[in-house]
Amino acid sequence: MIVAFSVSPLGVGEDVGEYVADAVRVVRESGLPNRTDAMFTSVEGEWDEVMDVVKRAVAAVEARCGRVSLVLKADIRPGVTDGLTSKVETVERHLAGGETPGNPEQPPAAP
Repeated sequence: MIVAFSVSPLGVGEDVGEYVADAVRVVRESGLPNRTDAMFTSVEGEWDEVMDVVKRAVAAVEARCGRVSLVLKADIRPGVTDGLTSKVETVERHLAGGETPGNPEQPPAAP
């Protein structure tokens, strides 16, 4: 499964990067595949291990402030691994003209 989540401290003002870094540090130290962008951190693994990482990331932020907002989106798809990479690669293939709807076997377009 892949979980994309965002943890934000509430009541600390606009500059929340330091708090968010605490949450991201927990994710990176987990050893699970992960990516962080401007809006979310995505982490991939089995249900229990991913949810444990999310819980610990929230706790890291909560330890420094009294109120936390959590936004979470999950792609629960048993048997799929390396989704963080393969999903992006599929979109990139489409953007490069390598596949069109109804014809997934079409070879990549020549440059």
